[in-house]
Amino acid sequence: DQIFTKDATNASVYEIHAKDLVLSGLQGFNGTIFAYGQTSSGKTYTMRGSERDPGLIHRAICDVFSTIQSILDREFLIRVSYMEIYKEEINDLLAPENRKLRIHENSVRGIFVAGLREEIVSSPGQVFEFLKFGEAYRHFGKTNMNVYSSRSHTIFRMVIESRDKTNDGQDDALDAVRVSTLNMVDLAGSERIAKTGAGGVRLKEGTHINKSLMTLGTVISKLSEASGKQGGHIPYRNSKLTRILQSALDGNAKTAVICTITPDEMQLDETRGTLQFASRAKRVSTCAQINETITDAALLKRQKKEIEVLRMKLQGTRSEVLEKEILNLRNDLLKFELERERLALELEEEKKAQKEREIRIQEQERKIENLSTLVISSTWDDRKPSRKVLPFSLFGFSP
Repeated sequence: DQIFTKDATNASVYEIHAKDLVLSGLQGFNGTIFAYGQTSSGKTYTMRGSERDPGLIHRAICDVFSTIQSILDREFLIRVSYMEIYKEEINDLLAPENRKLRIHENSVRGIFVAGLREEIVSSPGQVFEFLKFGEAYRHFGKTNMNVYSSRSHTIFRMVIESRDKTNDGQDDALDAVRVSTLNMVDLAGSERIAKTGAGGVRLKEGTHINKSLMTLGTVISKLSEASGKQGGHIPYRNSKLTRILQSALDGNAKTAVICTITPDEMQLDETRGTLQFASRAKRVSTCAQINETITDAALLKRQKKEIEVLRMKLQGTRSEVLEKEILNLRNDLLKFELERERLALELEEEKKAQKEREIRIQEQERKIENLSTLVISSTWDDRKPSRKVLPFSLFGFSP
């Protein structure tokens, strides 16, 4: 963790807070850097910078390509994409016609945005041209806080693939391909809508911005509470932003959070909220691992090697040991079959005994029912009135 003063440069922020994370992407680690804070606190300046003091995105791009030039034993392929989340809709900034894109997930790619354009690049200049193109389609607007305020969240993404180029075909492990993703996120302002003086379209924008940032805050809060213990439900799906960043927040990624604040006394509430967010974020732990996949050819080669090893064992000095092991396994299997048959017979006998018990119980129940019927009939006969002939009398005279 590091606190930077207002005099800190983007160069110092990058060197201390971001460079190691960025370069770890060349080793196969996923990484995410995002800036959080209210409007006009320096988020976009930190991420994009200026000509005199380039931002973190510019420095990361230059670092990636310059470092690749010094790595002689691996070959790299770099793909970039640029998207924005505007009013909870995902738009492709490199292909403006691709709007309202959907988020998907599968076992191969994990969480991804379907239909998002990716451009293969080979130099920093190419990347900067794509960024410049995408910036023209971002949503900006005037508010009380900033005359040129970002009205959307943006995610610039670099996908870095690499494999060993010294492989002579002898070691299938060298056919493994490393694939990592580096996300650079510039969030919209986190201030309350009332302070922006927003109305109409700006009000709707602010509502969606606050919803996604509130969800991000909830996710960070729950993750910080769940660190080191079994956590409950984390509402990643409640916003597009948290869904896209899900793996960066609690999964296989290195993540750096840069929180920006303003010294303006009128913004104390927003400053306090940002610092509380930072405090919770620092308690979230992730477990980043190198992302390495084996090609089909390498997997087939490995399986062939395993088969060859087994064949050599059968033909070599250990054949007798293996035959003995096979014999023992067959004996164990025979014992298992005999035991299974014995248990099956016992089960069948138990079923027969159970059936007989049920029949006896039914017979006893019928006997009890018959006895109950006889007892009831006898009792009824005893209670019937007797039909004796009484002497006839009328007005007290006997016949």
